[in-house]
Amino acid sequence: MSGQLPGAILFVCSQNAIRSPMAEALYKNLYKDKSYVQSAGIHAGDPSPFMQEVMAQKGIDLSHHKARTLQDIQDSLFDIIITLSPEAHHQAMELTRTMAVDVEYWPTMDPTLVEGNRTQRLDAFRECRDNLETQIKQRFDTNDQ
Repeated sequence: MSGQLPGAILFVCSQNAIRSPMAEALYKNLYKDKSYVQSAGIHAGDPSPFMQEVMAQKGIDLSHHKARTLQDIQDSLFDIIITLSPEAHHQAMELTRTMAVDVEYWPTMDPTLVEGNRTQRLDAFRECRDNLETQIKQRFDTNDQ
């Protein structure tokens, strides 16, 4: 899809509490209103204060994010669904069996699995955020920004 951004993107992870809302917000921050973007989870989780903090460091406010599940998403006309966890990928493949939509799997570390002090845990969230931003840029950057 080089040279043109998709019209509609859905980022999906396990709980729509960390990875998929970060990806949604990073995409929106990078490409403004050039695509319709949503995120969802297989289950609804509680947004992490660490996620909110590392996104605020990039000037992105996710303090009011409310987790959504795939069932909460009204629109099913996405050009691409990007899954960030194995569970999300499996579910997306099941849901899209009869749909004309591209599904891509981006294995993304769950930063909540990192234990340690506050600094170590924040570093894990930053790494996850930065990896997502890098993948988004590599996948979607066009020359006509």
